[in-house]
Amino acid sequence: MSGSTSEAIALFRSQLQSRRFDDRTLGTLESVLVTRNVQSLIETRAALRELLRSEASSVMGGVSVMTVDEKLRIVQFFVGAFALVGDIESCLALKYEALILRESKYLQFDGLQVTYEEWLTFANDSIDNGFFPIAIQGIEKALQCIQINKLKGPEFAMSSVEEHIVDYIKNLKNITISLIEKNSVRVQSSEYMKRKDIQKQASISRSRKANQIASSVFRSAIEKRNMQKLQRSQGLQENW
Repeated sequence: MSGSTSEAIALFRSQLQSRRFDDRTLGTLESVLVTRNVQSLIETRAALRELLRSEASSVMGGVSVMTVDEKLRIVQFFVGAFALVGDIESCLALKYEALILRESKYLQFDGLQVTYEEWLTFANDSIDNGFFPIAIQGIEKALQCIQINKLKGPEFAMSSVEEHIVDYIKNLKNITISLIEKNSVRVQSSEYMKRKDIQKQASISRSRKANQIASSVFRSAIEKRNMQKLQRSQGLQENW
């Protein structure tokens, strides 16, 4: 990592610690990531991901005393920051938090609440990146959005298009659940194979050790026998 890159990271860290969660700080982050060296970019991104996770954890621990607007501004900043450094898991987790915050703020205002389309987009992004449990939460939120409108009165009854959308979302949920189950089976299978490999290696090690002991005992017995033959031979020579 070059000296200029280290200085840029130090500046970015300083801005985070000064609680400057704005576009200027994101601009500093973008400038840090401008490099022609692939290996340097990999190392820089890894360092920045670690820094961002640490700072986000520290900051989010104190959001309970902030207003919803303040919380939302900070969460959206970290969503953008994690997206820049390629930390998709953290980005999606905070996107979920941002949508929940918006929902809590705008739920009472018609037309301002989070739409089912936004939740569905979040769910599809999560599925595409393999984060299926997070996707389920987004899918359920999308269904809730449609259900809320349905409960407002007969004038909000679902159209045939909306009913088709509900069927699509429910089908997407079933597919995601099956992906979770398949992933769980795959993980369990992988862990089983690892355990079998460890057991096999341990068995080989024990076998080698046993063979070494047997070989040592055999060699010792041969040496003892040869020594006895030598002693008998020497005794015969003396008697002769």
